Amino acid sequence: MLGMLLGHSPRLWRRGARMVPHPARAVGDRAKGAQEAALQAANPGYKAFKNDRRPTNFDKKVLVWAGRFKKEEDIPKHISSEVLDAARNSVRIKVCYIMIALTLLGCLAMVITGKEAAKRDHTLLRMNVEKKAKWKAEVEKDEEAAAGKPQ
Repeated sequence: MLGMLLGHSPRLWRRGARMVPHPARAVGDRAKGAQEAALQAANPGYKAFKNDRRPTNFDKKVLVWAGRFKKEEDIPKHISSEVLDAARNSVRIKVCYIMIALTLLGCLAMVITGKEAAKRDHTLLRMNVEKKAKWKAEVEKDEEAAAGKPQ
């Protein structure tokens, strides 16, 4: 409906987009102001920054594992997003290194077991030949049983 009122001109669209009120933003801003006032009342010396947030239990584990803090009890109530992002990035890198190591170990194990199987002549070609011979023997047995029974 707004498109029909403004037409197809991009300049009118931009001007029309500014005129639309955002009541949800105003309510959110008031809620943030009330939350900051409550924090200020609880801790008179604390000034809430825009990027501060309360860490969850998982965030606390990440911060400890990243080496930012020694224990979970040492973590303050509010942490900046930058500190949390840096800790998450370092944990993400550690997890990637662990996955790389496990992948290399898996490849090494497959190479070793493959070489041992080749020494025992336990190859895929041999297994397929044995399986097809077994199937052929079963089919011949079924044909003999069907030929032996007169109907």
